[in-house]
Amino acid sequence: MPDSALLLAIAVGVVTLAVAAVTGVGLQILRSFRELGSDAERATYQTLHSAALAGGHLRLGLTSDGAARAARHLRALLGCEAIALLDADGRLLAWDGTEPQDREALLARARADGRPSRPLLLKPTGRMPAGRRRGTRRGHLPGTTLGAATAPVRVDGETAGLLLAVSPSPGAGLLRATTEVASWLGSQLELAELERSRTMLVEAELKALRAQISPHFIYNSLNAIASFINTDPARARELVLEFADFTRYSFRRHGDFTTLAEELRSIDRYLLLERARFGERLHLSLTIAPEVLSTIVPFLSLQPLVENAVRHGLESRTGTGTITIKAYEEGGDAVVSVEDDGVGMDPERLRALLAGQDGGGHHVGLRNVDLRLRQVYGEGRGLVVETAPGEGTLVTLRVPKSQPRHEV
Repeated sequence: MPDSALLLAIAVGVVTLAVAAVTGVGLQILRSFRELGSDAERATYQTLHSAALAGGHLRLGLTSDGAARAARHLRALLGCEAIALLDADGRLLAWDGTEPQDREALLARARADGRPSRPLLLKPTGRMPAGRRRGTRRGHLPGTTLGAATAPVRVDGETAGLLLAVSPSPGAGLLRATTEVASWLGSQLELAELERSRTMLVEAELKALRAQISPHFIYNSLNAIASFINTDPARARELVLEFADFTRYSFRRHGDFTTLAEELRSIDRYLLLERARFGERLHLSLTIAPEVLSTIVPFLSLQPLVENAVRHGLESRTGTGTITIKAYEEGGDAVVSVEDDGVGMDPERLRALLAGQDGGGHHVGLRNVDLRLRQVYGEGRGLVVETAPGEGTLVTLRVPKSQPRHEV
């Protein structure tokens, strides 16, 4: 066979395979679309899909960036010519779709009439031309006059913005749909407010943990360092450096997460300072699996547990005390336990403490860590505490080894 004929045959074969592949992909997409069933089911899916996409862009509130990203999905929900979102002060946050020549006049009418409280229709003030002028950019209709259905977006009863659904002939149906979408927008913004409140709560609890460290531990550490200044200056100098490293880590101002290795390093400094105070009374046992050291954990999630073991396990008893810290891998989790052989506590009192019903202010670090773990990882990820009077206390926390959403 001549070379030209061979090349032609190969080319035809390649084209045939490409056409078959494209046809197969097309049939697969068509088949998956048909699996949705009826036209009503497909319409429901499209509506819910557009709502989900729009809602995801509003998680940070009604911002310019979020509104701009959500606008095209809102326009798909309402099936109108264009969508506009204004903030509570009447500033335009986003416009998506056809831009009529009287857009600013339409927005001015909306600011004057639509922002106060109730949904309403802004009827077109002119007629819509049949054609589009040559040379204009796509989506812009010079000479077009449009109206709008407007509805206020309310959050906790207060107007947070205004939604405009722009149309050549807005009617009662579009007004009802716009009102419902504006109400849904308000609920999404309320969720965003709850998320911000949750973040602020976590930050407040972290500040509470730092405040707990400050008066008690710092006072005792400085006293311990002072006791070595005359008798062992070199030891005093070493303890000052450890104290500086510990406080620098504990009072850092950035990041809600750290690695287990960093948290354990901070605990090592903490216990070095405590052993300077307690001397031979404090014994320590560490069993740490190397494979869990890189696991991400909430910042200051372990130090309060160790401090609780020292304060309520060792200070409250005579003689020596042992603190045992273990970290190991179990399934897809990193498990960390802190155990002391101290005085223990009544389980009923412990339950009241973790539920926030103990007004004595004791073990506040334990409760704060428990709350933060539940907020970050879910209700099933709180602290597990085993204790009884005279039997010591074992506190265990469990975090996923893989946490792609959290950064150090």
